[in-house]
Order: sequence, then structure tokens, then C-alpha cells
Amino acid sequence: MRRVVFNQKGGVGKSTISCNLAAIAAHRGRRTLVVDLDPQMNSSRYLLGPEVEKTGPGLGEFFNEMLSFKFNRRPVGEFVHETPLPGLYVLPANREMEFLQDKLGAKYKIFKLRDALDSLMDFDEIFIDTPPAMNFYTRSALIAASAVLIPFDCDDFSRQALYQLIQDVGEIREDHNPHLRVEGVVVNQFQPRARLPQRLVDELTAEGLPLLKTRLSSSVRIRESHDQATPMIHLFPNHKITAQFEALWDELNGVTLEADTV
Repeated sequence: MRRVVFNQKGGVGKSTISCNLAAIAAHRGRRTLVVDLDPQMNSSRYLLGPEVEKTGPGLGEFFNEMLSFKFNRRPVGEFVHETPLPGLYVLPANREMEFLQDKLGAKYKIFKLRDALDSLMDFDEIFIDTPPAMNFYTRSALIAASAVLIPFDCDDFSRQALYQLIQDVGEIREDHNPHLRVEGVVVNQFQPRARLPQRLVDELTAEGLPLLKTRLSSSVRIRESHDQATPMIHLFPNHKITAQFEALWDELNGVTLEADTV
């Protein structure tokens, strides 16, 4: 299964959701890869820590080779790196990517990521973190994946953007990837006792949008998890937020939930 975590709005938890779901998948015995397509490198730092800049070749080098006419291009597996966590790997971003996307788009390399991931047959799950923009890298991810998770903050600006997001996914599906579907909208930083978030969730549900049952709360523990470069399942295994991430993973994988997790 390949999932893209995407929203054009920044700060909605794309990297946090990608890395924590991936860590849970690996913790449960699934060989799992995180593909970091955001030049800000948040997922790469989260999984590799402060030494991420010294890790070695990543997606910048991979895409740069796509622009060359070399006959000895390295297979994508050579750009994949182990994390300190068993069963969890990352295809890291780097700063060079920011300066490559116009060239990649001009040479229509939009299918290269899909072809590369097709060659990685030994991963059970792949999570693709994307930039907060509908650019070359995001389109590449949507073409390469079968499902999209959309993080959603409960405010009206996010609501208006959500409609456009779903339309954009539909256009990619129609033009490039007929297997692509919106797997669900992940309500993030949810405050169940506040009126506005609950009203927005109820209205979006009534409109038929695919909101997932599990809600993710906000917590300072998430920031501590980022600071320690350790996903929640390993740093705070008994925390409420960890339980919510586990419930979300279960929901995505068809495990029946006993009750709402908020």
C-alpha cells in the first residue's frame, strides 16, 4: 500500500502523521518506507535525527540523476536509508530538491517516482510526505500512490481548502492515475469540547466527505517527539496520542474500532 499524506496548507501535521503511522506499521512487523518529498526535510529529520545532513544520497541525488543521460543510473534502493527503528526506512529529502523541480517538470519526469517505487518490491507499506503545494513533487506522489490521506485542522480556511484538495486529487485520478482515491480526511489537533471543531466535523460529515472516525488531539508530547527524533510509539508508547495514532492505523487497515478515539 502506498499512501500520500497531502495538504496544500502548511502546519497541519503531514510529517507527524506520515512518520507516526509508518513507525506503528514497522512496530507491528510491516517493512515500511517513508518517502520525504518536501525539501524542508521534516520527515527525514524526524526519523534520522540531527545527522540527517550527513546521511548520504537522497532524493535530491536521485532526481538529479533523472536529469542526466547516464546509462549507469543508480537504482532507487541505493538512496534508501535505515532508521534507528527496526523495519523502518526512509528515502530522505535534501535541499537540492528545491532547485530541481522546474527542470524535472520541463523534462516531464513526472512518472519517475512511480517507476522507482514500483521497483521496491520488498516494502509492505510506503508513506509519502509531500510539500505544502501542488507542485512537481506532489503530483509525482499522487501519480505514484493508490491512496491519499488529507490532514485537516478544524477551521474555516482549512475547510475551504479541503474542497479544492479533493478536486485536485480527482483531476490527477482522471488524467494520470485511475487507481488513486481519497482514503480519508484525518481530523488533527481536535478539541472535542470546543464548539467550532465539532460543528465543522458534523457539517463535513453531513456533506458526505470521507472523514475518518479517529481524531488526533494536540499535545506537547508531539513536539517532544520531534525534538527527540523518535516517533510516539517508541518515545511515549502509553500516551493518549500514541493510542490515537494506533487507532488511526487500525482504521486504515480495516481493524474494527470499538469506540470513537478522541
